[in-house]
Amino acid sequence: MNQRPSGIKMVEKGGRMPQLLRTLFCMALGTLFLTGLLAAPEPSRAPVLVELFTSEGCSSCPPADRLLESLDPQVIVLSEHVDYWDRLGWRDPYSSHANTLRQEGYARMFGGEGPYTPQMVIDGSTEFVGNDSRRAADEIARARNRQKLGVRLTQEAAGVRVEIDPAAKSADVMLAFADDSGTSQVAAGENKGRRLHHVAILRSLRKIGSLKHGTAFSRTVEVPAGTGRVIVFVQDGTAGKVYGAAMLGPVSGTVSPNNGQ
Repeated sequence: MNQRPSGIKMVEKGGRMPQLLRTLFCMALGTLFLTGLLAAPEPSRAPVLVELFTSEGCSSCPPADRLLESLDPQVIVLSEHVDYWDRLGWRDPYSSHANTLRQEGYARMFGGEGPYTPQMVIDGSTEFVGNDSRRAADEIARARNRQKLGVRLTQEAAGVRVEIDPAAKSADVMLAFADDSGTSQVAAGENKGRRLHHVAILRSLRKIGSLKHGTAFSRTVEVPAGTGRVIVFVQDGTAGKVYGAAMLGPVSGTVSPNNGQ
């Protein structure tokens, strides 16, 4: 039995009041339904590339790894494990000399004393200690406000279709494959006994073409089975400014929105 709403007097004459109540009730339900549909969605992933140079052999890196994971839903992230810590007690299973070389390229571009961990790089334009959450938030906010080059990724039977809008200057088109996440039980070194978790672990990075001034770019690339994330970004050389980026996620298959559209 339905309980009568309090404060409403039922009038039986002609059946007009019950009909009015039914109408108001349906209108209220409709309003609630539309409110749910029109509620603001969760913040979308911005086309900002955040790179973290890290190592499981570095005791200062786990806080930076956690920071990167917290940023993951907001921006396009890459965890790039360097190999120069491997000789100091623990060999990072995700380390790569190619990541070390990429960081060295940034070191030459930014200047300073050379590579270090943890190091965070935002859109190839600025770098700082990778566990500085306040600096990360500030730099990402600045990067969000910069005009971005439109980059779109579409999953096809033959692979992933890469489409990039015409650019104001020439640049390289870079393709990254990354594991969605990974965990290690560290048995030696500075993090001995710790269980470390990582997201967006870079597995391969290569140039797939060049973007010429004033022309668009389009290409379909093959993606190995089991690839977690596909990330494409446009960069000024191998360690310069990033003009645009997009990501194809491992589960949803959704393409990162780009504010250059």
